[in-house]
Amino acid sequence: MTESLNSTLDELPEDHPAHWPWRRWRMAWKRWSLWTLLVALVVSMLVTMVWLAGRYEASQVQEKLERDTANAVGDIRAALGRNLQDLLALNAHSSNHAAWRARAADLLQQRRDLMRIEWRSESMGMIEHAETPYRTLLLEEENHALELHSSEALICSQARRANGPSYSASKFQLLGEGLGTETMQVCMPLTENGHVVGFVLGTYSLQGILMTQVAKSLPRTQEVSFTEPDGTRLAMVGAAWRGSRMFTAQQLLDLPGNTLVLRMDSWHHAPSVFPNVMTALVTAMSIALISVVVVLVRDNRRRLRAERDLGDALAFRKAMEDSLVTGMRARDLQGRITYVNPAFCNMVGFTAKELLGLNVAPYWPPELAQEYVNRRDQRLAGLLPIPRQGHESVFMRKNGSRFPVLIFEAPLITAQGQHTGWMSAFIDISEQRRMEEVSRASHERLQATARLATVGEMASMLSHELTQPLAAISSYATGSLNILAHETAGSGDERLNDLRMAMERISVQADRAGKVIKSVRDFVRRRDKSREAVQPIELIDAVMPLVYLQAHKLHVTVQLELEPELPGVLCDATMVEQVLLNLARNGMQAMDVPGLTDRVLTLRVRRSSEGDSGRWVEFSVMDRGSGISEEVAELLFTPFFTTRSEGMGLGLSLCRTVVEQHGGHLDYRPHLPQGTEFVFTLPSHWEPTEN
Repeated sequence: MTESLNSTLDELPEDHPAHWPWRRWRMAWKRWSLWTLLVALVVSMLVTMVWLAGRYEASQVQEKLERDTANAVGDIRAALGRNLQDLLALNAHSSNHAAWRARAADLLQQRRDLMRIEWRSESMGMIEHAETPYRTLLLEEENHALELHSSEALICSQARRANGPSYSASKFQLLGEGLGTETMQVCMPLTENGHVVGFVLGTYSLQGILMTQVAKSLPRTQEVSFTEPDGTRLAMVGAAWRGSRMFTAQQLLDLPGNTLVLRMDSWHHAPSVFPNVMTALVTAMSIALISVVVVLVRDNRRRLRAERDLGDALAFRKAMEDSLVTGMRARDLQGRITYVNPAFCNMVGFTAKELLGLNVAPYWPPELAQEYVNRRDQRLAGLLPIPRQGHESVFMRKNGSRFPVLIFEAPLITAQGQHTGWMSAFIDISEQRRMEEVSRASHERLQATARLATVGEMASMLSHELTQPLAAISSYATGSLNILAHETAGSGDERLNDLRMAMERISVQADRAGKVIKSVRDFVRRRDKSREAVQPIELIDAVMPLVYLQAHKLHVTVQLELEPELPGVLCDATMVEQVLLNLARNGMQAMDVPGLTDRVLTLRVRRSSEGDSGRWVEFSVMDRGSGISEEVAELLFTPFFTTRSEGMGLGLSLCRTVVEQHGGHLDYRPHLPQGTEFVFTLPSHWEPTEN
């Protein structure tokens, strides 16, 4: 059984927890504990059986002796009752003294416990008497006459009062040849027509009572005796053989006028335990052997089932560990690595043998090793909280390459509630970081596409707007040529002034057209992403030429509200300018409805009024259009959602993306009394102060 378990364990990898020595020791300890328990159970069972056999035999002997004593008392009481009936029958309808003597002699011959019968008158005078032929009583007449008024008179007076038999206390009576015996007298009143006419007295031998009533059925190992309540023996028979152990039983013989104690003693050797115990031992050993066999069979079945379940559980756990893509690592309270799964080994490029038992991990980058050691010591000391969302770190593979990981940690608690170490789970987030970079690149390309779409929309507008300054330039140029052609026709000074004025206006319009073209070129041109501190007024000035162009076309008045001494914002100027331009164009297009005359677009820049106002700058674009309905509000920032037939639906979505990439937030709210206000925040550029 043990060999099969060891073979099962040997088939597992050497670094598997099933090879821990304490598990084998625990299984061996359980096996020896079972055998020790069985031996202790058998020994205690045998000792208990011996003790119980002795107790049972003693209780049986005592119970039998109690029954024999009770039966003996009953036999004596019945015999005394029969004797009383025979004594009364002697004087029934008889006044013939000779006949009385003859019947009394017959009664004494039959009742050997009676030693003397007397017939006395009402005044206690002797009428007749008879003595047993088996014993000779030495009675002195004078003494007998003196005692007439003592014991006999006393018991007869008691019998008269009770109108029934009365017994005297026992007394010692001399027999012939220097012998004696304890005797007891009984007196019965003789009545005729309800009056006492005499008494009949009977003298009992206590020894005779025992001999006639008890000795016949008394075994040789028992002794029966009459004793007084204080324990004084009066008469005794039996006990021809005495043993080493005595059992005693006592019963009261309660007679009218006297109380005797019948004591019965029984002698035995030491209880006959061994014959009974041998049988009990054989039975107990048989039961014990059968129980041991049953227990061993059940234990063997449970052990085989446990081995099979253990093998299945270990195989399941091994398969689960091999299938995990999450790295698992366990450390004890001293920081030594006690367990790593295959996924962790594949992640860092080291084998389990190279990692187990190490206190300083080889997968820590050298430049971060001290920081990781400090963090590990703080974790083991319980000084660091356990973040539920985990924390990020950087590991180094065996080939020297770095990769980011997300770490989750939890304490290792045993079934007894003891903290034995820490378990950590590791997730390689290199692919996640790569996908984030791809996503950011896709957003940038999408933003570039949106800028191109915006430029396409603005191209038609610029072609229209540039027509007027170009026409003005053409007109002024034509006029200048005409003036110069007819210079001789008029005053030279006035014409030269007009020519100078025309040329100045040509210059102004040309500068204006150049600024517009430059703004469009700067906006369309793609630059590398960079963030720098920019004053909010510079962002506003950069987009205002384009805003004024569309405002002039749509007859919109543009207002600027700039809070003084605003801090700079840390941003990509081109992307933020695109956000401002898109919001301004949307606001002006929202007011391009027939019948709306109050067309005012307000651009406001101020410090944020929410949270830490010193760290954020708030930009607002307010129009006085018809507002945004609830249906449109639900899809307002959804890509490719638009309410204009010529729009692409990317403006607001890209604006929110740009603002959130800068760490800010873009939202909208109603502009009272009419219109909509779009608000976004950007972080201000500030240097932290040292404490």
